Amino acid sequence: MSLDLEAVVGDTQDGKKQELRLWLRLLSVSKLISQEIRRRLRLEFGATLPQFDLLAQLNRESDGLNLGELSKRTMVTNGNITGPVERLEDDGFLTREQSNEDRRVTVARIAPKGRNTFARMAQAHESWLQELMEGVDAATPPPR
Repeated sequence: MSLDLEAVVGDTQDGKKQELRLWLRLLSVSKLISQEIRRRLRLEFGATLPQFDLLAQLNRESDGLNLGELSKRTMVTNGNITGPVERLEDDGFLTREQSNEDRRVTVARIAPKGRNTFARMAQAHESWLQELMEGVDAATPPPR
């Protein structure tokens, strides 16, 4: 049985711990949306969310990114960036090469196959978010 995060706060008087309840609700919603996006990426594209994030970063940079910068931008440790990069390279989505300025630095660049696939993934991702956020009115401020 899944425990509602707001239940952790317990019963309170009206107006008490409202910020905490809102924070916990935001966390819950964020987790649910993330899980659904992960599920859809896996089913429709055979990809993980970290792979999508890596391709998104590389798609923005025509000259590519060194693995340290890619790690920073995706908020993944240097040691954990290598595996997803290798898988994307094996699948033909990106290339890796040594930097011309510093032979110790590896630069990743999105490949044409990666660019094409990412374009389809990004379009699907956007439509999924629109669907998942349907009914949310961005113009209405949250209750205070």
